[in-house]
Amino acid sequence: MTVGFPPTATRLTTREDYENLVDRYDTWLFDCDGVLWQGDTLIEGITEVLHFLRTHKKSVMFVTNNATKSRKNYMKKFDGLGVEAHVDEIFGSAFASAVYISSVLKLPKDKKVYVVGMSGLEEELREEGISFIGGTDPDDNVLGGYSLADFTTDPSVGAVLCGLDTHVNYKKLSKAFNHLLRNKDCVFLATNTDSTFPTAEGLLPGAGSISAPLRYSLGRDPISIGKPAGTMLDCIRAKHDYDPKRTIMVGDRLNTDIEFGKNGGLATLLVLTGIAKEAEVFGPNPSSTVPDYVTESLGDFRVLIS
Repeated sequence: MTVGFPPTATRLTTREDYENLVDRYDTWLFDCDGVLWQGDTLIEGITEVLHFLRTHKKSVMFVTNNATKSRKNYMKKFDGLGVEAHVDEIFGSAFASAVYISSVLKLPKDKKVYVVGMSGLEEELREEGISFIGGTDPDDNVLGGYSLADFTTDPSVGAVLCGLDTHVNYKKLSKAFNHLLRNKDCVFLATNTDSTFPTAEGLLPGAGSISAPLRYSLGRDPISIGKPAGTMLDCIRAKHDYDPKRTIMVGDRLNTDIEFGKNGGLATLLVLTGIAKEAEVFGPNPSSTVPDYVTESLGDFRVLIS
């Protein structure tokens, strides 16, 4: 019996390595946090590399699990950092969640969504004509305990949607829990299940940590919309025609970005400016998720600019 060797990642080191990659792929999908920027700090060389790809007729898209911002809000961030981007190139988990609810779940117009999340998520739901409660409603953003004596099930709530919520509290979780517990037809959704969220100063709990109390108390998992689920790729495919064999996903997380690319039959490039560490790929106990290529930073592609 022939024993197969586990796949290994190719480390990009030479100008020829980067040149071959640009020649091989026509469509480039980029994660944002940890790939293009860290918090509000742009990673060195990003604007030059993206401009280089565009001038070489590459299709550029931005695929992020951050559900705190709508596409319009993301445009403000791109503009503020001096990075060229267009609204139809941005695919966030907030947008994908709204599209999923309207186009896949086909939530009836007389139903609404209970939101554990922030204004960017609400904006995308509003754009899709989806009614919602919770979220940034001042009545739900209060500290303190919560009594079921104050709760009445709203039969019009057809789904609970959890995203990153920096104002999450016991009242929101209790309402979300009871809508799901008392209504067997209420759908449990998560914008994504990232355990952490990268900032310029370090890691913070991610959207997956927000839905975790509900997962534990209900004893079931939500339908996850963002990476690595294929729903996000379906959203992209609905808007852009691309050849998976000529498409590469660039990300900083193995369990989301790289898995997302692999699940979609895309090539994958891991950058080390975010979550993943070099030892997870090349160390003595590497991850079972192996990217096709690894480079220190997306800015390394500047070797092609002369």
